[in-house]
Amino acid sequence: MKYDIIVIGSGPGGYISAIRASQLGKKVAIIEKYSTLGGTCLNVGCIPSKALLDSSHHFYDATHHFEEHGITVEKPSFDFSKMIERKANVVETTTGGIKYLMDKNNIDVYEGLGSFEDATHVKVSKNDGSSEVIEGTNIIIATGSKPSTLPFIEIDKERIITSTEALKLKEVPKHLLVIGGGVIGLELGSVYKRLGAEVTVIEYAPKITPTMDADVSKELQKVLKKQGMKFNVSHGVTAVERNGDEIVVKANNKKGEEVTFTGDYCLVSVGRKAYTEGLGLDKVGVKVNERGQVEVNDHLQTNVSNIYAIGDVVKGAMLAHKAEEEGVVVAEYLAGQKPHIDYNLIPGIVYTWPEVAAVGKTEQELKDANVAYKAGKFSMRALGRSRASGDIDGFVKVLADKNTDEVLGVHMVGARVADLIMEAAVAMEYRASAEDLARICHGHPTYSEAVKEAAKAAWDGKPLNA
Repeated sequence: MKYDIIVIGSGPGGYISAIRASQLGKKVAIIEKYSTLGGTCLNVGCIPSKALLDSSHHFYDATHHFEEHGITVEKPSFDFSKMIERKANVVETTTGGIKYLMDKNNIDVYEGLGSFEDATHVKVSKNDGSSEVIEGTNIIIATGSKPSTLPFIEIDKERIITSTEALKLKEVPKHLLVIGGGVIGLELGSVYKRLGAEVTVIEYAPKITPTMDADVSKELQKVLKKQGMKFNVSHGVTAVERNGDEIVVKANNKKGEEVTFTGDYCLVSVGRKAYTEGLGLDKVGVKVNERGQVEVNDHLQTNVSNIYAIGDVVKGAMLAHKAEEEGVVVAEYLAGQKPHIDYNLIPGIVYTWPEVAAVGKTEQELKDANVAYKAGKFSMRALGRSRASGDIDGFVKVLADKNTDEVLGVHMVGARVADLIMEAAVAMEYRASAEDLARICHGHPTYSEAVKEAAKAAWDGKPLNA
């Protein structure tokens, strides 16, 4: 079979790229080595983790907040196996939807491991031992990433686990040790904390969510600590040992002293790495960098002119929505269009509660770049909507150019900020000023009023409700 475009990998980047290419008149095939489409995000990442986050959030509200709303229930309990079953059903429905989209858009799906024979031919090795070769004028690598570990840690997938195993445990841990205070560790730590586990986070950097704005990290740690999570920042893990059902983690604190943590499960969430195993990149001479990522130019084109790469397998933030945008960009570029992507405007989100969201530059980045800026901050506690719902933790911070007033970055902690951040992204896409944001009439009472107030604080230093 000969195709205009072959996509290797069916995650958010791959399947969206295939759909867009088909919409633009291309004959497209997609190769997926697993029996379900959707990649990490839909199967063992974004979607199942959000399902468990929502289930555990309902239980936490029932045990901690119903009474203050005048709702009386008998002591709430939960069926963990049913939570896992619900999560599996959400995943099944979502991945089934991708299969429907492939059929709707006349995209041929090949199940098996895709590997390069040469620059235009891909071998599909199927699970039954058979194989076939298909031809593509252009080929898009969208093979995503896998969880990283530390060289001295042996992941046994039973007690010493990655996010994949953490999403399908048979029991709630008594004491979950989390190595890594980034997005994955905090989200899954939140799930099990809400369900009664003791959760201890061990982070090498001096703050959790190390790449986010310092104010955001500080606020999030404060709130999660109030919920019962324990944090040990500036701790470098040196060993992880299993003794039966007991896990011992050894680390050096910032003074260089060895400290020991003991639990029954250990989640290793120290990031992810590009996944190119079995692709046969060496056969076609596609270059990878020292981190194993496929090297691409501004058009996401590799050094082999008809081969492109997108998503987690290339440099940049490992985010599903980043992969989707890159997939669209490549499809449209191959169709002769002139698409663009602004990497500065890709939002980052943490789905704890309260949620965390950010877009644009952090204060530290602006300082490092010697950009003169001004900051406006507004507390969620001051909003009528927040008080009505009881979600009073967090804030919105707007950073704007000191001379032009252009919005350069927006950082949020609070209820539903995962959705709210897109107001900031749209404003920044059109290079709005803080005054522009402040003068837009926002509905009352809403969480979004915090954006208006923070923008006004950045613009003239005079928020109306603080």
